Amino acid sequence: MKRLLATATLLAAATHLGCAGAKPVAEQPVVAGGPATEVPMPAPSPAPAKLGGKLVTVPSPGLPLVVIRVAFQAGSVDDPKGKEGLTALTADLLAEGGTQELSSGELIEALFPMAADISVATDKEITVFSGTVHRDHAERYIGLLVAALTRPRWDPKELERLREDAVQSIEKGLRTSADEALGKAALDLVMWPKGHPYAHYTGGTVQGLKSLTLEDSKAQAARVFSQDRMLVGIGGAVDEAVVAALTSGLKALPATGAELVALPAPAAERSAMLVQKGAQSTAISMGYPWALKRGEPDFYPMMLAVSALGEHRQFNGRLMKELRVKRGLNYGDYAYVESFAQEGGTTYARLNVPRRQQSFSVWLRPVATENELFAIRAALHQIDRYRAEGMTQQELDSTRGFLEGYTLLWQQTPMRRLGYAMDDVLNGTPGFLEGFRKSLGAMTVEQVNAAIRRWIDPGALRMAVVTQDAEALKKAMEANTGSTIKYVAEKPDPEVLAEDQKFVGRPIGLKDRQLEVRPAEELFER
Repeated sequence: MKRLLATATLLAAATHLGCAGAKPVAEQPVVAGGPATEVPMPAPSPAPAKLGGKLVTVPSPGLPLVVIRVAFQAGSVDDPKGKEGLTALTADLLAEGGTQELSSGELIEALFPMAADISVATDKEITVFSGTVHRDHAERYIGLLVAALTRPRWDPKELERLREDAVQSIEKGLRTSADEALGKAALDLVMWPKGHPYAHYTGGTVQGLKSLTLEDSKAQAARVFSQDRMLVGIGGAVDEAVVAALTSGLKALPATGAELVALPAPAAERSAMLVQKGAQSTAISMGYPWALKRGEPDFYPMMLAVSALGEHRQFNGRLMKELRVKRGLNYGDYAYVESFAQEGGTTYARLNVPRRQQSFSVWLRPVATENELFAIRAALHQIDRYRAEGMTQQELDSTRGFLEGYTLLWQQTPMRRLGYAMDDVLNGTPGFLEGFRKSLGAMTVEQVNAAIRRWIDPGALRMAVVTQDAEALKKAMEANTGSTIKYVAEKPDPEVLAEDQKFVGRPIGLKDRQLEVRPAEELFER
């Protein structure tokens, strides 16, 4: 999977709101929720155990397709300082740059008749090469995949092509036409401050990429794409010949790679980055690191709780109902129990992106600029209410029923079934998704609300806001300027208008030293 960035979502003109006269508002206590709780933060994370070339198989008898995923404990955390983007670029070069026998173009021509390709996706701690092929072509496809990984062409022209693509992805994509992706990447800079291996963008920095050489990529491949860092997955029409061909072929990789990276604890200080960009709308991302991870007692209850707050691109969440449906504020309002990346054109999470340190996040997409401060306060108000009041029995029953069906769709393809089986290994949580479904029926509203009180804290949220006037927003946040709105369409229910008044002057809680303004063109430069 190349680092392609989606263009910004268009604003729905019929739902935009106008801004009424805004005046400074005296600071007032937050009515719902009271003082902030102490959310447990991630502790320093030692280097994990190496995967050691484990094999996962998920056979689907009768299926005519073979699906393959080869995962390596290799990600942007392995990028040397000053060479940010090296792991992702090296992975792209392996997947697309040709083999010793075939040029890049010849490799594409060989894959085309099989209706197959070699995809690659790099995250903070993992890189996954994957592909789907008809079982009649499995032997030939595996031969090409193995050749790409073990006998790469190392063509200087391909390095230049892919490096330029990566640089353009930052300069012309991330910083120019992908406000939502820019906001999420900027939030990483806020949640994982300078020096933390999660802080820099997975795709690298402009100057880091420009400094890379073919020798750098060769050395990095030997360091991180090794058998002891590898997990192999095969699904669909699995047979002994397919397994033997793939596993024996991958033995040509280096047996041992570099030691894995330890992670420091993230900084506890709350902060915000306001990104100055000539955007037609505002992208708002909020979040904070937390110690909650898969396998812990509160994780299943919090999966349900965060889904009820804002499931990705679904309408069942409280944030979506309150901000979009009732107020017509924007397109989408979502919350996430762990780091989330969307899988292609689906609504589902990308798989095999394990992280030793996780985070809670909220995305507001996109917001009319005149309503950005109102949107921030509206979200904080709803999150604070959620922590203080919890969910109702009706919300729990509705969300439980939704998830009992929706989670089945998460595994509807052989590739995703294989991905979940590999996640069970990568995260050390056997039967994770099946366990979640079984747990749903036993969850009580008291249990879920207790978990919400332990883990949800609007006072801990850090922010990244991509906006056309960052200085004005900073001044408004510092002065606690009121943020009432003018509804350009028919006014909503009087109860909604009355609730608006509860948070028009809600303190954001960030001071000057915590509010950083950065031009978009400076981000991810070096």
